[in-house]
Amino acid sequence: MPNCATPVLLQGGTHVDARGVVSFVNTFDFDGVDRFYWVRAARANLPRGWVGHQRDHKWFAVIQGKAIIAVVRPDNWSSPSRELEVLRYTLSAEHPQVLRVPPGYATASVNLTANTILMIFSSGRIEDASTDDFRYPVDYWPVLT
Repeated sequence: MPNCATPVLLQGGTHVDARGVVSFVNTFDFDGVDRFYWVRAARANLPRGWVGHQRDHKWFAVIQGKAIIAVVRPDNWSSPSRELEVLRYTLSAEHPQVLRVPPGYATASVNLTANTILMIFSSGRIEDASTDDFRYPVDYWPVLT
């Protein structure tokens, strides 16, 4: 798995022909991915998060709809500053991208459209998840600006 200290947005594309649309992010390398899951929020504009990881890499892709992924680097895992910079990435199924978030960050998300499906890949095995899971209230940092 390539070394990365900050979040990276991997660009994708689409191919359209008479049979339909193929969406892709060919620069996404599955090396290090141990599991994946997807999230469909109950409704649009309902923030979800904050969850941080000191060891796990996370990759986010929107496969239906549009969502914002908010990312912050806690300065103290037990009591982080509420004044930290929040990075925000808008992902859309219409413009395929994968957001790679390295260890050392907390993330939150909000679906901008109804029925958005957010797919998340993780480097951490589910058996180890509870030892690398730092949760903060959804309003700890602003998800939306």
